[in-house]
Amino acid sequence: MKGRIASRNMHSRIKGMLSSSETPEHQQTAALCVRQKDGEREVLLITSRGTGRWIIPKGWLIRGKTAGEAALIEAWEEAGVKSSGQIEDPIGNYAYKKIKDDGSTLDVEVLVFLFPVKKLSDDFPEAGQRKRRWFRPEDAAELVDEPELQSILRSL
Repeated sequence: MKGRIASRNMHSRIKGMLSSSETPEHQQTAALCVRQKDGEREVLLITSRGTGRWIIPKGWLIRGKTAGEAALIEAWEEAGVKSSGQIEDPIGNYAYKKIKDDGSTLDVEVLVFLFPVKKLSDDFPEAGQRKRRWFRPEDAAELVDEPELQSILRSL
């Protein structure tokens, strides 16, 4: 499944995968947090804890939670995001290589969920470990490393 914008086939595959009680080993979920400001859409990027590069909030799936619910938890823990609206189907996916503590890499697929931001809190679990900033989607696309995530951002 080459990452880009979600297609009907991807939705079918993801729905089956998300309804399974088994958590894939190399699957993460992410929150693409958006807001409207002065009539324009903006996306929230955060810095990674290790390298300080710009990313979107993401993390491993959580047993007993849907991928969308896990993405919402990551958005809160990593960026202090309170979302409004319902959790919809993923809008796309992207792949990246995660560098493990021992220096080896792991191929990871990330499901991306769109979240309208209701409120940002300054007091959240990883507040002292990350920076966060709003960007126009095309500017955010230039800052992230993953080509498939860049495509998702440019499509907004």
